[in-house]
Amino acid sequence: MAKILWVEDQTHWVEKFRTVLEAAALDNTPNHLDIFKFGEAAKQFISQSDIQNAPDIAILDARMNGNDHAGLSVSQALHKKWPQLPVIFLSEHNGTEIEKEALEQLTVADFISKHQKNIEEVLTWRIKAALRQTALTRSDGVQNISNTLVDGDLKLDLDSWEVYWKGKKLMNPDNPKRSLSPTPRKILRFLVERSPRPVTTFQMAEHLDLDPDRYAYATYRQHIKTLRRSFDIADGDKGQFIEHCKSGSGIVAAGDEGAYCWKTLKN
Repeated sequence: MAKILWVEDQTHWVEKFRTVLEAAALDNTPNHLDIFKFGEAAKQFISQSDIQNAPDIAILDARMNGNDHAGLSVSQALHKKWPQLPVIFLSEHNGTEIEKEALEQLTVADFISKHQKNIEEVLTWRIKAALRQTALTRSDGVQNISNTLVDGDLKLDLDSWEVYWKGKKLMNPDNPKRSLSPTPRKILRFLVERSPRPVTTFQMAEHLDLDPDRYAYATYRQHIKTLRRSFDIADGDKGQFIEHCKSGSGIVAAGDEGAYCWKTLKN
């Protein structure tokens, strides 16, 4: 059984696809659907949900109630809460600027036209593919255990937001008596949850609820330096963690667009 969050403002589409979505999973157990006709209602549900209520996949209409950005807004809320959640847009507006914006600015698994002749079969295939891909990604090592995000020697307590590396709490490298400040911890969590996909400066700004046009790469890079130093101190302050980062594991620079990603350190 899969838990599907579905946002669709038109009743006839709900009636058309409800049976398909209830059956389209990796086993023979009917899926659980949380259906919303309004994007704001969906975002309220997202904000109030904890990890036990997290969906396995989201299906979003793109344009709802006259708003071209309604689906994009819900997708942003989903990825802020659950960065690894697969999102599929099921829309009448494929081949438009809406599709372009969704695929260029967001991490969207797919964008499907409602008007395909074999739409029921296509939707089933794509859902299964997205769920399989998510399962494979989680099997690579990053997982949520209770309220702790674990990846190898890294543990991040999702209640207290404290970070531990090889059993040692990460501290502020400029003041070892104080915990690591909140922003680097938020950045680290987002990198780990998105692993191994890189996070650009623009994406990080959106995640931190900052103006992407005013959030500079230099600021992002400075927080990355702070994180690397904090890890290195917890690792014995010998420069080994920073060398790992330069060699392609840990917190790694990705591409030329001001992006970083988390790559698991292998023992």
